Amino acid sequence: MVAAAALAAVLGFPPTPSDPAAPPADFAAEPLEHGPTAAPTTPPDAPAAVPAQDPPPRSVLAPRVGLDARISPVGVTARGDMAVPDDPSVAGWYRHGPAPGSARGSAVLVGHVDTDTGALGEFLALYDVRRGDRIEVRRAGDEPVTYRVVSRLTVPKEALPPSTFRRSGPPALTLITCAPPYVPEQGGYASNLVVTAEPVGRTQWPT
Repeated sequence: MVAAAALAAVLGFPPTPSDPAAPPADFAAEPLEHGPTAAPTTPPDAPAAVPAQDPPPRSVLAPRVGLDARISPVGVTARGDMAVPDDPSVAGWYRHGPAPGSARGSAVLVGHVDTDTGALGEFLALYDVRRGDRIEVRRAGDEPVTYRVVSRLTVPKEALPPSTFRRSGPPALTLITCAPPYVPEQGGYASNLVVTAEPVGRTQWPT
């Protein structure tokens, strides 16, 4: 197993002019199947390659909120933390877990809210998602997959839901970014915003 720190520990940034004042209001269609844990959730050790039936994702779109991000596969850092792309316009897909479109498990995408230069990240758009919003993931060599947002939850960075990196159970798309409060003495944002979506089919929106 990879001895990894919580993903949230990676998603902390220096103070920036674009730092949101407060997290968005949470919502959930149903109580979480697994509530937040007291200990950090860590990415598990994983297979070296994505199964052939699960092509890698290339971009993620949420048209109503203006999210349109290229996706880059990520693994873990030398410390065992989940890596996050430096570019705030790019989302990271945890390549050691399920891919979007997989028949089971949680496909994880992560991205920045902002950067130390004040540039806004694509995942800031997650602050505006609503229940029922559609999220499309376009994939290499296959049809896109479409998801419907079912919940948005703000959790302390050390308390990601334990199901975040699950590899079994119903398929889901999990998107994660930073959330206020920003605590400089603790090195960055103290919370994570976790958006969960369920698959609804393979309908592609007009381009």
